Amino acid sequence: MAKGLVWATAEDLARNKPVVLSLYRQILRSLNSPQLPLSLAARLAKKAEARTIFLFGSEERSLHNIADLIDAAQHSLSILKKGRLP
Repeated sequence: MAKGLVWATAEDLARNKPVVLSLYRQILRSLNSPQLPLSLAARLAKKAEARTIFLFGSEERSLHNIADLIDAAQHSLSILKKGRLP
């Protein structure tokens, strides 16, 4: 990330894109885990929530908000891997 800038440059977006896509895919895979006590409808609803969060996050151009999205996704993924819902 460029120093002193609040808004993301094209380089920042290109650097964060693979990380965000990877987290998104991992969260969707984790929601399919049999460890989670979810019905099919609840599973689909959680996936829709994750899609919505990442969809709105993909339009974000603030460096701080992009970093927050990545932190929140990593935290949610760690909770999902433990078999609990975030």
